[in-house]
Amino acid sequence: MARVKYLFIYLLLQSVLEFTYGQPQVKFFRDDYKYLENTRSFYKVHTIQRTWENAKRRCAMEGASLFYPEDQNEADVVLTHLNETQPSYPWILIGISSKLAKGVFKTIDGLSVRQVYNKWGPGEPNDAGGDEDCVILRRDGTLNDDKCSKKHPFICKKTLASLKWNEQCNVPYMDYKYNEALGRCYKFHLNPLNWKDAIDACDSEHAYLAIINSQNEADYLVNITAEAPKDKVKGLYLRGAVHLGFSYDPSENGWRTNTGETLDGAGYAVWGNNQPDGGEDEQCGSMFYNGHLNDISCEVQKCFFICERENELLNILSERFGE
Repeated sequence: MARVKYLFIYLLLQSVLEFTYGQPQVKFFRDDYKYLENTRSFYKVHTIQRTWENAKRRCAMEGASLFYPEDQNEADVVLTHLNETQPSYPWILIGISSKLAKGVFKTIDGLSVRQVYNKWGPGEPNDAGGDEDCVILRRDGTLNDDKCSKKHPFICKKTLASLKWNEQCNVPYMDYKYNEALGRCYKFHLNPLNWKDAIDACDSEHAYLAIINSQNEADYLVNITAEAPKDKVKGLYLRGAVHLGFSYDPSENGWRTNTGETLDGAGYAVWGNNQPDGGEDEQCGSMFYNGHLNDISCEVQKCFFICERENELLNILSERFGE
């Protein structure tokens, strides 16, 4: 009987995910992306202006890529969308640059600009000042080279053909893993960031920096930390700690999770020896690899981090069937 019940739940879940959520059949990627049928792709106009490198990085964080027009049709479709949503923008950054070889403009995929969209404005590219290695797309559909250090609006793109869907976690990111006992999904990030940037990275994946609510959850985070291939990651970052979603709240004179609970109220307040010990210099949260809590700088130290996401649909089904 139990097997029949679980089979029913699985089939129901599959059906709902297929026809309600983000499967390619219903053409959904993320709720902040717009699907355009004429190009069979999803787009997000970013109004917070960034440099070319930061725009490229932001799109990658969202599981997408910095947009560039592949042909005249895509340029027309996207510019029409831009005009309808952000009519005041005269241009946007696009994923074409000559950063690797001066004067040789290639896409972020390594294609020559001649293989995609090669409609330059009059006299462009002119490399004014000798440092115009990135490209903007003007509202009139022409390209212009510009400084990579300048901040501009930009668009991220995800093709329908490249979309894969994590059905267990209901996200377009296959590296989130569902833990049935905890009813949540987790991802261990191997790209060390500071605490504030880790918050942003989780948010870009429609998740949040992990919050420990029980000893069982702490044990699970310790386990996925131990299993992560951390030793293969090179560079300067703090070994031995992983960012988590809590920080010191001066107005409350205590540590609180990013959802506003005290650590005791959230269900886990096991600090490491002599922690917290950083005072005003360390007002954000992490855990040692053994699961004990640790205070850390919010902006200075880069660490690995864990994102957490609740799958509301799975939780509803679990509650419904008393599991």
